[in-house]
Amino acid sequence: MSQAYTTQELMVSACSRLIKDNERVFIGVGIPLLAGVVASKIHAPNSVLIYEAGGVGAITRRLPWSISDNATTDNALVATELWRVLGDVQRGYVDVAVIGGAQIDKYGNLNTTAIIGPGKSYQQPLTRLPGSGGANDLASSAKRLLIIMRLEKRKFVEKLDYITSPGFLSGPGQREKAGLKGGGPEAVITNKCIFRFDSQTKEMYLAELFPGISVDEVKSEVGWDLKIASQIKQVAPPTQQEIEIMHKTDPLGVVLGSKSIQESQSFEDYYQTMKTSYESIVLLI
Repeated sequence: MSQAYTTQELMVSACSRLIKDNERVFIGVGIPLLAGVVASKIHAPNSVLIYEAGGVGAITRRLPWSISDNATTDNALVATELWRVLGDVQRGYVDVAVIGGAQIDKYGNLNTTAIIGPGKSYQQPLTRLPGSGGANDLASSAKRLLIIMRLEKRKFVEKLDYITSPGFLSGPGQREKAGLKGGGPEAVITNKCIFRFDSQTKEMYLAELFPGISVDEVKSEVGWDLKIASQIKQVAPPTQQEIEIMHKTDPLGVVLGSKSIQESQSFEDYYQTMKTSYESIVLLI
């Protein structure tokens, strides 16, 4: 086990371990992408990574900046279009999808549309968010859903301002009543813990803690009376192999650090960093 790691690295590792071999995995950029890459290189070599813009089965040689970056089709099985891969989601061909959100409630419903705020309206909200993109399709139709969010009380709320992507809606049987074919959320991976969902009540509960995090610390950041597992597990730290793969995929630390492309060094330093990354990742393909 690695003795030194960051919270970002632990989140990537924790998410990657929830991906199984032979699964078709719908991922976005950022932590979901790194999680998919780590899983495919270590314990899920037969998994197929799918990007929203249409790249299927890519073996990425650098970190894509967006869902339509040409890196999402590096060594891909197929380079198709957005409508096709989202159609495949609706047909039930995607085993697991990884998404995020601005707000989440205890049933795993997500808001990425608008933070309305007191005295505001949908037409004139406090904050207008990016919207659904493909998240509603994934939440509605993927067989399993993994959610990645930072744990903050303003994000984990009793009632959403808007439901963009469905979790278990208002509880047991509601997804089925709404005609949703997917299995719903399985886990929420945060920067402090992992939540799961009760098979009977469909309510989120605290299942696993990151090292050094207490139950009270988690509860203080949740806006409802959080249920706690009878036996809470501790999330295992990332291995050195996992960390190595993450950094070969993200050599500039855009996801793993807090850098942007603009904060990179000179072009020559950038070129050498990316060249080294490409050469090292060839060994992983």
